Amino acid sequence: MGPIMHFQDELKQKAAEAEEIILRYLPDKKGSLSDAMCYAMKAGGKRLRPVLMAGTYRMLGGSEKVVEPFMAGIEMIHTHSLIHDDLPALDNDDFRRGRLSTHKAFGEAMGILAGDALLNYAYETMLKAFDLTEYPERVVRAMQIVSDKTGIHGMLFGQSEDVENEDRPLKEEDLFRIYHHKTGALLAASMAAGAVLAGCPDETEQALTAAAYDLGIAFQIRDDILDVTATQEELGKPVHSDEKNHKTTFVTLLGMEKAKDLTEEAEKRASQVLSDYPESRFLVELFRYLTCRTA
Repeated sequence: MGPIMHFQDELKQKAAEAEEIILRYLPDKKGSLSDAMCYAMKAGGKRLRPVLMAGTYRMLGGSEKVVEPFMAGIEMIHTHSLIHDDLPALDNDDFRRGRLSTHKAFGEAMGILAGDALLNYAYETMLKAFDLTEYPERVVRAMQIVSDKTGIHGMLFGQSEDVENEDRPLKEEDLFRIYHHKTGALLAASMAAGAVLAGCPDETEQALTAAAYDLGIAFQIRDDILDVTATQEELGKPVHSDEKNHKTTFVTLLGMEKAKDLTEEAEKRASQVLSDYPESRFLVELFRYLTCRTA
């Protein structure tokens, strides 16, 4: 048996594997639209969602390549949301992942179209999974999960709630609802789709979905904390964006220490669910890393 790999090295390796899969599924068509799509997709990032999806799939014994189109597709959906988040009508951010945001590099119109195109192309990509499995019903179910949790019942609903509630006083339950949909739904889509593609029973899908939603709460609150404490160089995007956009966060509502406590509580609940699975070590460490990260 080879030497034990430290978590940070293991994460880098898994992110690099996800990166290779994502690049393989990008469009090879030439033109401004494809260039803008690829610009956004090649900007780097943690590749958290495909890593989380693949980690769940492997944890439950999945061994086919069927998960790969879904890994690429979920990252396309995530990137679409970032492109649109950065637009002047939403967060109006000029930088993303350490370089110009897509609308600043290609113009606002092409930024809008690139986001739209990635959302559509994600589903074209995921449909390729039918050729990679003997269990097409799992692909159907996984696509249902992804479409439900990223659309008007999930991520997009959360984004709309976030926009509509700028400049409004919010209560704790309001923030939980927004974060549950805006951030948690895409993480839940990643874990639930990975679980379904591995052939898990319904109760496993439900348990892991709940864990992902808790991870989403912890991850987003940590994002709020970093928006106050980190630098633009560390994050690769503008800081103090929440203050600029007059957004209520758990930091502004409850204070820094209470926000940190909520992050820790949500992460513990999520990790407790994983303790039921023998091969969960990597995901447990990933959960902890994501809720304690400094960038």
